[in-house]
Amino acid sequence: MLKVDLHTHTGDDPQDTIRYSSRDLIDRAARMGFDVLAVTNHNAVSHSDELAAYAAERGILLLPGAEITVEGCHILVINPEFPVSPGRRYALADVPGLKTPASLFIAPHPYFVIFQSLGPHVEGLLPHFDAIELASYYNRLIDFNRPARRLAARTGKPLVGTSDCHTLRQFGRTFSLIDADKTMPSIIASVKAGRVEAKSSPVSLATMAYVVLSQFSFRKLGRLFER
Repeated sequence: MLKVDLHTHTGDDPQDTIRYSSRDLIDRAARMGFDVLAVTNHNAVSHSDELAAYAAERGILLLPGAEITVEGCHILVINPEFPVSPGRRYALADVPGLKTPASLFIAPHPYFVIFQSLGPHVEGLLPHFDAIELASYYNRLIDFNRPARRLAARTGKPLVGTSDCHTLRQFGRTFSLIDADKTMPSIIASVKAGRVEAKSSPVSLATMAYVVLSQFSFRKLGRLFER
């Protein structure tokens, strides 16, 4: 079983201020025994041959990915085979045409109220998603993952555990174990086939508050009211 995180953010993110680099994250992942990592910055593919080689030297397969914005909602894509850039936006109606057999589409934090989530759109787009995210931002009192768990159980869609890290203290608490060979096609095929197990532990209220507040700026707060 491969230890995997398919949703992370780094200092290359064009949308959020993040204080660690992709190499910092790779180093942390290597120390924690991860096998596979995807850097999925907002509306940007931060993958490069140089960065992939740096990860490989530390025993990590680095996958290309991005968290794209679609009509104000986020969609997580591993191996996007369409143009991704900060200035490009897609419509919800475009989603079926963006998918290819070689890509993996995940509904990230679908019911989180302040994270540009799909919310009411998720069920209509469900045929085009390969998995549903179990996000790391929760504890025993506040858990917006509950409806995502119910949706996965009802529809048979696999749950994928991710950190969605914006600070390094988030990383490693929620991840996935995937029964696959250590190649991108095998990992994508295994998730689609449901050979994945989400592993997670809740965070404290203090950590949850720190993580959420550390991401916010007045610009980002303003975007909440633009939707």
